[in-house]
This record gives sequence, structure tokens and C-alpha cells, in this order.
Amino acid sequence: MRLAFPIYRPAAALAVAAALAACGQSQHAGFGGFPPAEVTTQVIAPRNFPVAFEYVGQTLGSKDVEVRARVTGIIEKRLYQEGASVKAGQPLFTIDPKPYAAQVAQAQAELVRAEAQKAQAERERARLAPLAERKAIGQKEADDAASNAEFAAAAVQSARAKLDELKLNWGYTNVVAPISGLSSRAMKSEGSLATANDTLLTVISQTDPIWVGFSVSENEQLRLTRAVAAGALALPKDNAYDVTIKLSDGSTFPRRGRINFADTRVNPSTGTYEMRAEVVNNDAALKPGQFVRVVLRGAERKNALAVPQVAVLDGPQGKFVYVAAKDKDGKDIAQPQPIVVGDWVDADG
Repeated sequence: MRLAFPIYRPAAALAVAAALAACGQSQHAGFGGFPPAEVTTQVIAPRNFPVAFEYVGQTLGSKDVEVRARVTGIIEKRLYQEGASVKAGQPLFTIDPKPYAAQVAQAQAELVRAEAQKAQAERERARLAPLAERKAIGQKEADDAASNAEFAAAAVQSARAKLDELKLNWGYTNVVAPISGLSSRAMKSEGSLATANDTLLTVISQTDPIWVGFSVSENEQLRLTRAVAAGALALPKDNAYDVTIKLSDGSTFPRRGRINFADTRVNPSTGTYEMRAEVVNNDAALKPGQFVRVVLRGAERKNALAVPQVAVLDGPQGKFVYVAAKDKDGKDIAQPQPIVVGDWVDADG
């Protein structure tokens, strides 16, 4: 592997002196009477180089669902192992069901009573209707009987709806997982009071696929945009980067990912553009909350020069290399040439 600095400023082909001990000296005279050291040169020319961008990221579940109590009551039992994988529909907590069972029993009795009243009203309407036709009773009496029958029918529907609602609440005393994923710790212990639609019981994170959030600074985005406009940089269309995840120990996660979100607006709180990658995680090797490094590959530097590492030197005015040239007498000399450098690349890759 040959590491090199890509020079971002396009230039003509250069002959770079790689051995620098005798640079700038005549070949007929060495330092202190010693013969000059040999200088090797390498001809380099502009070409395209792959470039990678690296950012700090953090893993997060592709779905993070808060499990909250939907009815008020005392938590009787936790039914899952904290931190373990759970399946959708798996019971997680039991809230004391006895008050809700009693309410259901009462509503069932109310429904029976409403149905009995409806039957009585229907019989009364059926009895008075023919009498009204024969003018044996007043029409108002018959109309009242018909209205009472309709009121009784509506009362039955109301009682049935109330019973369905109470059965639903009774069912909510058995708290189940809404999705499959990794469970978090229980936020409330057994014996605690849970309040309907308020008390957070736990969180379930879907980790396959897992997401990795990271951000690009506004300054860097401006720099990249200008480089693209100048023709010095080409970015993959529609953010189709090849995404690699580096773990905290320096190892590389074996599966690659893709970008699934790139915000078009700057976060005013951080001055960054939010981005997110998606990675297959079917073995749950990555957990939500891990800090990682996100490497994006797929961009190219256009018409850059790759200069060997040993040829890049630091001077009073910045980075420079020695370039093979001719002096006024036509002799070969090594002449310093300022350069603008970028990232290290594998020039053979």
C-alpha cells in the first residue's frame, strides 16, 4: 500500500524529488566536500482519487416506542426480563385488573336491564298500534309508545358501547409489547401506581435494521458544495454512499449500510445538517446508544495529484515538495514547490 497526499490544486505533471538530502545542490559538489546524495524522482500527473468522509455518530433504534400505561392502577407484576428481546404482543406488565373486572360486570348488568326495557317498550308499541288504528285510543298515546321503544333501543346501544369500552380498559391492564425489539429497564416497580396515558413503563427499540445518526457541519457542507461547483469534487447521486461503521475499539462492523435520511435544513441549535445511515443488524451486534464513526465512501477528487508521503515537507510558508527542474546552466536541480494538501489516500487502491 502506498500512502499519498492528494493535492487539491490541479497542476501540470510534476517530477517530484523523493530523496531530499541533496535537493537544491549541484551534482558536482556535496556538503562539506562530500559527494552529493542521489535524488530519485517520480513523475506524477493529475487523476481522479476516491475520497472518504468520516464523522462521529451514535446508534439508535429504527423504532423507539414508549410503552405507557393506558389505564390507571397498581402495577402487580413485571412479566419480562429487562434488557431482553421481546416479541410484538408479548405481555410486559400486569396492572391490577380487579376494579376493571367489577366495572365490566356492572356494565353487563346495565346492558341486560336496557335490553329488558327495550323488549317491554317494543311490546307496548305493538299492543297500542292496532288500537290507535281503530281509534280506540288517542294517537298521542300510540306515538308516545313508539318513541319509548326508540329510546329503549338507543339505551341498549349506549349500554353495549359502554360495556365494550370497559372491556377494552380491562384488557389494557395486560400491557403488551407493541413491536418486537430490545426492551429497556422498567421505569416503575411492582406496587407502584400507574396513571393512564402518562406513566412511562419502558421503551422498546427495534434494532434490525439499526440507524446511525451523525451530523455534517455547515462549514464543511459549504466547502463540499463549492468544491463540487468548481469541478474539483464529485459526490454520489442521491447520497448513494457506501457506509462503513467503525466501532469504539477501532474495528470495522462487518456489514455496510446506506444513507436513508439527509436533512436539507441546518439545525439552528448545532449549526449542522443531520444525517442518518441504516445498517442491517440481524444479530443485534449493535445496540442503541453506541458511539461509532461513520465513514462515507463514493466521492471522487477530480484532477488531483498524489504525492508520496516522504516527499511532503513543512516549510515556513506551509507544505511543499521539491520538483525536478533545470538551473540557468541547464543542470538538474530540486526546486521547492508549495502545495495545498488534503487527506491521505491509498494511491494504489
